[in-house]
Amino acid sequence: MHIRILETGEPPAPLNREYGAYPAMFERMLAPLSSRFSFSTSAIFKGEAAPGPSEFDGLLITGSPSGVYDGDSWITNAEKLARLTAKAGKPQVGVCFGHQLMAQAFGGEVTKSDRGWGVGVHKYELNGSAPWMTPPARRIACAVSHQDQVVTPPPGARVLGGSDFCPNGVIEYAQGPAISFQPHPEFAHDFGAALLRLRAERTPKDRVETGLSSYKNRSDRELMGRWIANFFLNHAR
Repeated sequence: MHIRILETGEPPAPLNREYGAYPAMFERMLAPLSSRFSFSTSAIFKGEAAPGPSEFDGLLITGSPSGVYDGDSWITNAEKLARLTAKAGKPQVGVCFGHQLMAQAFGGEVTKSDRGWGVGVHKYELNGSAPWMTPPARRIACAVSHQDQVVTPPPGARVLGGSDFCPNGVIEYAQGPAISFQPHPEFAHDFGAALLRLRAERTPKDRVETGLSSYKNRSDRELMGRWIANFFLNHAR
């Protein structure tokens, strides 16, 4: 099953050199989970053309420092691709910016939250289930790094999980098969902590300290990686 990773941004240069780009993180997470997976990347944020749905079996949309409401042409093209992928009936998964882009592409609303930055490991309560959510869980903990949020899910969407800070954190779409996550299962804790230190100046000091401390706790990133793999495999043609 060939997964095209739509690269919508990259880590700050020092972290990119040490940990690799976001597509590499997703490959490290997903490749060990099935010998059926192969991967390629389209760096749409750098001006590369968006692929057509005939070029892949599944689409994965990464995180980005950009906002989905910025109005850049590559963002418009990425939204168009999300809709074309849904129309083709091929599975797609979005994470962080990808979560917000899919929600906006399908008719939802995304804004910069007045709650400020979400950083560190956050806990999400799950209020729904789906066949790909195996093994099942009632809650998940995972790294987050975002200021924007989906404030209004698209028509027909099912919110499967969230938190007081981010109520619309896990979404399954009526257009699909399509799911998205606000948290970052691809982030190893050492990367998440390093990213937070680099962004400390734009985040309240107490939130930085709490966020860094939270990286000492466990997360469910491996479980979420398994869910994403299940989702792709369950909808493979």
